[in-house]
Amino acid sequence: MANHALNPSSDDPKAPLLPLHEPPESSHHTPKSILTSKTLSIISGPLVCMLIFFFVDLNGKHASRNMLAVLSWVFLWWLTEAVPMAVTSMSPLFLFPIFGIASADDVAKSYMDDIISLVLGSFILALAVEHYNIHRRLALKITSLFCGDPLKPPLLLLGICGTTAFVSMWMHNTAAAMMMIPVATGVLQRLPDGDSVHPDVRRFCKAVILGVIYSAAIGGMSTLTGTGVNLILVGMWESYYPQEKPISFSSWFLFGFPLALVLFFALWGILCLLYCSKNSAKALSAYMDRAHLKRELELLGPMAFAEKMVLTVFGLLVVLWMTRSLTNDVPGWGALFQDRVGDGSVSVMMATLLFIIPNKKNEGEKLMDWNKCKKLQWNIILLLGAGFAIAQGVQTSGLADVISANLDFLETAPSLAIAPLVCLVSGTITEFASNNATTTLVLPLLVELAQSMRVHPLLLMVPGAIGAQFAFLLPTGTPSNIVGFTTGHIDIKDMIKTGVPLKIVGIGVLSLLMPTLGTLVFETNKQG
Repeated sequence: MANHALNPSSDDPKAPLLPLHEPPESSHHTPKSILTSKTLSIISGPLVCMLIFFFVDLNGKHASRNMLAVLSWVFLWWLTEAVPMAVTSMSPLFLFPIFGIASADDVAKSYMDDIISLVLGSFILALAVEHYNIHRRLALKITSLFCGDPLKPPLLLLGICGTTAFVSMWMHNTAAAMMMIPVATGVLQRLPDGDSVHPDVRRFCKAVILGVIYSAAIGGMSTLTGTGVNLILVGMWESYYPQEKPISFSSWFLFGFPLALVLFFALWGILCLLYCSKNSAKALSAYMDRAHLKRELELLGPMAFAEKMVLTVFGLLVVLWMTRSLTNDVPGWGALFQDRVGDGSVSVMMATLLFIIPNKKNEGEKLMDWNKCKKLQWNIILLLGAGFAIAQGVQTSGLADVISANLDFLETAPSLAIAPLVCLVSGTITEFASNNATTTLVLPLLVELAQSMRVHPLLLMVPGAIGAQFAFLLPTGTPSNIVGFTTGHIDIKDMIKTGVPLKIVGIGVLSLLMPTLGTLVFETNKQG
């Protein structure tokens, strides 16, 4: 356990309860083995690309061969992180024109559409929430409600996990985990440290950290803005099937929220079963009460005008998202504008208000200025653009037809059996690659697989995208896992012990929801 690294005496409400772990001082000489490994990773992409370009023949389809060569380059760099992921994500901007796959203008257009606008606006709003410390106030208030007297560890665990999942619904799950881990470790600061600590106390600490990182992933599944994976899915669906009904914020919520809710309570049950015994309350009650949480809330002071306005803008954005498109019989407010307004339009519009409304702290200052936006997650934005460009390239180059022709043998396979397998394969790959990269790799293949099977593409695309978010087994599966792992409270064995049953439940629930609720929400009974 790593409670010795905490600083419970800090009176700065904005100071992190868990200081960032400083990396060890690097020497002036990088080990030769590391340099060699990095060099090999960098060379691997262009090398495999050239081998495919000169020696692979896809029945004389040069454009398809070129697209396959470019794909190998991009995905090898993504998987090995030979160069920063954001830089790799920009490579289609020069690789596609050089290999004759698409013009520079056509590729560039993939990097800015309504989905990208949605992400930009959401990130700016999330930065405003973080700047005014709203996330911390919300987390402490909700968590304090569950720290009852007498103390009930399962109920406190439910409060911490529930708060994390709720925060993750409205901002990227990694950001939610980074916001909630300091709050969670702050709750654990009052617990003793050392080898002689009661086993029940140690197990509860594990449950709290595991609950935060997994709740962040689960909460992100329920909304389009919770994770980049959902946005990649929506963007590829619009790219491949522009004539079909798009997946809106509200329609995804109707499917994603019930799925996330079942997974959340499954997680809570697993954590209580594995880490909360009958003696946990007795072991913890001597150290934990509401006093610590109240002290943290008092340090934040009363809610200022700026905080209230940011919450108002954020709440109005959610309402507009949910009501833009309702049902075929009851159109949303978007019908007033002939459905020309998208979720991205609303996101940017509400974010713009933050640069107009004064914060009433200093004369002339607004709720947000561009200097506060320097932390925008451009890496995610660029990766989304790369995913859309690749999806378009696979289709226009004819590589999609080549893949489809080699999947004819799956036409007779039962779709109910394929969906769980797709989720399992995607969920396995995501343990070794980023969620977004896994989704970008898998979804174009699933589109062609669905066409070969003559089933609605979303029957496979949705399980593939959701499965890519089941990174529950390894610290490297997602940045959220790394954030939790660095606290020192958990190890890989804890993650596997909790993650395996959670992943099994996730695959099972998704397999049941897709042919039932999915049919109603996505209209998968119609051929896509």
